[in-house]
Amino acid sequence: MTKPPLAPLRCAPVDLDVTTLPNGGMILRSREPLHSYARCLGEKLEHWATVAPERPYMAERASNGAWRQITYAQARTTVRAIAQALLNRKLSPARPVAILSANSIDMALLTLAAMHVGVPVAPISVAYALQSTDYGKLKHIVELLTPGLVLIGDGVRFAAAIAAVGLGDAELVVSANPAPRIPATAFSTLASTAVGPDVDRAFAAIGPDTIAKFLFTSGSTGMPKAVINTQRMLCSNQQSWTQTYPFLADKPPVLVDWLPWNHTFGGNNNCGNVLWHGGTLYIDAGKPMAESIEQTVANLREISPTVYFNVPRGYDMLLPYLERDADLRKNFFRRLDFMCFAGAALPRHLWERLDAVSVAARGERVLVVSAWGATETAPGVTAVYFDTDRPSTIGLPTPGYELKLVPNGDKLEIRVRGSNVTPGYWKRDDLTRAAFDEDGFYCVGDAGRLTDPNDPSKGIEFDGRIAEDFKLTSGTWVHVSDVRVNAIAAGAPAIQDVVVVGPNRDEIGLLLFPNEAACRRLCPDLAHAPLATLIADPRVRQCAAAALQTLAAQATGATNRPTRALILGEPPSIDANEITDKGYINQRAVLTRRAELVERLYATPTDPTVIAIDERANPRAIRRP
Repeated sequence: MTKPPLAPLRCAPVDLDVTTLPNGGMILRSREPLHSYARCLGEKLEHWATVAPERPYMAERASNGAWRQITYAQARTTVRAIAQALLNRKLSPARPVAILSANSIDMALLTLAAMHVGVPVAPISVAYALQSTDYGKLKHIVELLTPGLVLIGDGVRFAAAIAAVGLGDAELVVSANPAPRIPATAFSTLASTAVGPDVDRAFAAIGPDTIAKFLFTSGSTGMPKAVINTQRMLCSNQQSWTQTYPFLADKPPVLVDWLPWNHTFGGNNNCGNVLWHGGTLYIDAGKPMAESIEQTVANLREISPTVYFNVPRGYDMLLPYLERDADLRKNFFRRLDFMCFAGAALPRHLWERLDAVSVAARGERVLVVSAWGATETAPGVTAVYFDTDRPSTIGLPTPGYELKLVPNGDKLEIRVRGSNVTPGYWKRDDLTRAAFDEDGFYCVGDAGRLTDPNDPSKGIEFDGRIAEDFKLTSGTWVHVSDVRVNAIAAGAPAIQDVVVVGPNRDEIGLLLFPNEAACRRLCPDLAHAPLATLIADPRVRQCAAAALQTLAAQATGATNRPTRALILGEPPSIDANEITDKGYINQRAVLTRRAELVERLYATPTDPTVIAIDERANPRAIRRP
C-alpha cells in the first residue's frame, strides 16, 4: 500500500564519508563541515534581545491559569541583574550554582545568568528530592559539587529534602512558597541587583572551553556522575542541528515542552534550540503519567507547536487524545514541521499511529524523526533527516561529528569524536580516562547496526546497550533491545515497559510493568481497585498471554521467543536507579533489585502468578492467582 505523502521540509542532503577500518569497523562522518558558531549561548540572548526584543522567549502557567510570558528584552535585563548577584557572591566552578526545581522561568533565568558570567550551573533531578526516600543521590551530588548557591523552586515542597541533606554554607534561594524556619533568600532579591561593569567583563571572558553546566548521569550502576558540559559542546550542537535541519531558521520555533531540564534532551537540546533561533518555549507542567497528561493536553489545545519533542512514553500517553479529539488533533498539527523522539526506541505501533493522526489532521504525514546522543555529547550526535519506515533508525552523524563503529562480539559498538564531546567527569579523572579509546573517541556503550549493510547512507539503527545483551545456555546471544521493543508492541496498550530476563537460562522471560491507566480501561469495574488486584485480573493477564503468543508466532528461535512473563505490582524505584524521571527503565538495576522475582519466573513447578506458553505457543496459567 502506498503511504500518504510526506509534508515538505527543508532538510540537509545525505552526504556521507565512510572510512573502513582494518578491524572490520568503520568511521562515518558528514562531508559537510561544521560552520562557525557563537562562542557561548549568551551571545544568542544578546542577539535576540536586540533584534526581537518584544518577542516572547518563555511562558509558563501562572497560579490563575493564564500564561505568564517573558520577552527576550526582559530576559536579558533580568539575566544581567542575576549575573551581578552571582559575581557578588564570588561563585565559581568550585562553588557553582545548583538548582532543584521543576522547569520554570526563574530556573531558566538563573541558568542563563550563571552561564553569562562563567559560573557553572547544575540542575538536579527533582525526583531525588520528591520520589526518593533516603535522599542518597541528592546527598552525593551536594557533596560532590560543594555549591555556593542552591535554588529551590518551592520552599515547602522541597523542605524535607533540604533539611535531610544539608547544604553546608551554600546560600539557599527560593522562587516561591518559602518554608517556615528554613532561612532563604527570595529569588526576586537576585533579580533586582544593580548591574555594574563586572558583568560585561565576565561575559567577555567566556570562551568555548568555559564550563557551562554539570549534568548528572548515573549510568547503569552507582551514584550519579557529573558530566562537564562546555560552551563549545552546547553551541556546536545547535549549529550542527541547524545545518541538518535548515528549516529551523525559516521561522522562530515554538515548543510546548515538559522534558526536564536536568536532562540533556530537554535542558540542552530543546532549550538551546529555542534560544538559538529566537523562538518561544511554552513550559508544559504536564507529564506522561496518568495523573498529569491532561495538563499537557490542555496546553496543546491552546498552543500549536512548530516542532515537538518527546520520549516514546510521552507519545504513548498523548496518542489516545489525538486519536479521539479532532479539535486537539487539528491544533496540534496545524503548523507542526516535525516530531522527534529520543532516549529509547519507538515501538512500530506508535510510529504508525503518529502517521495516521497526522494524515487525519492534514492529509499528509508529518516527518517523525529520531536522534541519538548522550549526556556526554550535549546531546546530539546523529539525526534522521530523511524519510524512513524504520523507527529503530537513529540516522547519521550530523556535521562536525565522527562516529566509529567497532566490532564487539557480534555487535558494532558506537564511539564518538567531535566538539560536542565532554572533556570528562567532574572530580573523577579515573572515569574520564576509562571513557575514551586510544584515538580519543568517547565510548558510549551503545551498539548500532547499518540499516542496509551495503549502503551506510541509509542510516544506522540502535542495537541496544552492549552491557545489556546476554547469552542463553545454548551459547546464543539475546539482543535485549529488539526483544523489548517487540514485546511492548505485542502487549500494547496494557504493557508500559518490559525488562528482558534470561542470562544463562534456557529460555527468555519478561518482567512487565503495566500501563495502569490502560489496564483500568480494560477493567472498568476495577477503576479504584489496588494495583495488585488489577494485575491479577484474568483480563489483564490474558493481554500478557496474548502478547507472548504473538511473539512466539513471530519468533525465529529461542533468542527472540519469550516463553514466560510476570506482571509487576510495584512501580520502578528511583532510589534503586530502576527508572529516570523521564521514564527510562534501567534493565540491569531492575534485574538486580528484583532477583527474587526472576527466580520465581523460572521456578518449577510454574508459579501461579507467572504467565507462560507451552511449546505450541498456547497460553496457560491465565487464572487469577
